[in-house]
Amino acid sequence: MTDLASVWSALGGDPALLPRVSAVERPGVLDARLPVRELARACVGACALAAAELGARRTGGGEVPAVRVDDGAVATAFVSERHLLVGGRAPETFAPLSRFWRTADGWVRTHANYPHHRARLLAALGVPEDPDAGAADAVAAALAERSAREVEEAVYAAGGLAVALRTPEEWAAHAQGVEVAGRPLVERERLDSAPARVFAPVGRDPLLPAAGLRVLDLTRVIAGPVATRTLALLGADVLRVDAPGLPEIADQHADTGFGKRSALLDLSVGRVVFEELLAAADVVVTGYRPGALDRFGLTPRALAERRPGVVVAQLSAWGAYGPWGDRRGFDSLVQVATGVAAVEGSSAGRPGVLPAQALDHGTGYLLAAGVLRAIGEQGEEGGSRVVRVALARTAGWLLEGRGDVGVPGDVPVGQWLAERDSPLGRLRYTLSPVVFEGGPRDWARGPGCWGADSARWV
Repeated sequence: MTDLASVWSALGGDPALLPRVSAVERPGVLDARLPVRELARACVGACALAAAELGARRTGGGEVPAVRVDDGAVATAFVSERHLLVGGRAPETFAPLSRFWRTADGWVRTHANYPHHRARLLAALGVPEDPDAGAADAVAAALAERSAREVEEAVYAAGGLAVALRTPEEWAAHAQGVEVAGRPLVERERLDSAPARVFAPVGRDPLLPAAGLRVLDLTRVIAGPVATRTLALLGADVLRVDAPGLPEIADQHADTGFGKRSALLDLSVGRVVFEELLAAADVVVTGYRPGALDRFGLTPRALAERRPGVVVAQLSAWGAYGPWGDRRGFDSLVQVATGVAAVEGSSAGRPGVLPAQALDHGTGYLLAAGVLRAIGEQGEEGGSRVVRVALARTAGWLLEGRGDVGVPGDVPVGQWLAERDSPLGRLRYTLSPVVFEGGPRDWARGPGCWGADSARWV
């Protein structure tokens, strides 16, 4: 079930610490047929408990600080992109071609937020790349003549993103669904016998459990950046590194860039710079398609060989195994493939969506929790570590339960919003829901301009 105890167990946590967590339950938030509210609360609660546990270790032991999880704060954070204002302007979250479409035999969902994904989608469907030619109408006409599974394979073969709607039962019978179901919610592995980590003490005002840790952030979109945004909140020096030719969506960067620095580095020609960064890194977080970074020597074992004692955190959409192990994916597509969209759909058969991109946000907090627990375990046992999570595995966990469908709650969100000036303009943003006694309530710095920082540690 989607409860804190199951998440904490998946993270290898001591069950004796669970009473340190209290919750403020607000039944109307994140209303859905599936237990989205419970999943969100459990992921955030486990992350906050992992942070409190590490904080207690770094302040010399003693009682782990109390953790408080408020459903209102969690629900607000899980739709942080909807509350974001940049200079008074609300961002656009989905591009016009990122949506559900009818096919000859059902439904398919596409993702075309990035220009290169839009171009590949149109190419696969034989639709001209002309913004004045009515692309949406042309796409609809092309899809209406094909089966959903045919579209899925053709678009993926072209490097685009489209997924056919499946029921939970169809996903459970799919080869990838079988592979995913056989994996733990959070995969944890010790890679070697590197010496135990020696922690520098941290202060208590506020208590920053990740202070002094250097995190290389090689992630994009939402889940990975949410994880590293959380580590930055907790005091880590997070350096996000992107390829110059793959700009991040500006509003997405504004939402998830809090507490971080952002640098550009072409790994095909900048290996010396990357190795200098790796030599002083404590954590490397990757969120690209499985295998995409392997040619740069970024597999967990290769990283641990060059940087003994590193924690490698890997995020994927479908899992790095099985027939879909090398496929790209996003929260919206995983909802469609795994049966989540079918469960949340209408009685007429039209697919539905979760009240938030909960797979992204929930998995992001799971990944941050996994990193924090791995760092803590290194203090006792040493060893380079790897932590792996997948959106599809989080979806499977969500599908194990059912939510309480009721009247959406009217919870004032203003108490969990803040404003500040930034290089991007005046920002209204959501505070982190990761709250524990003595811990931080806001980031030390806001997001800067994408790629504006140097690729070096400070």
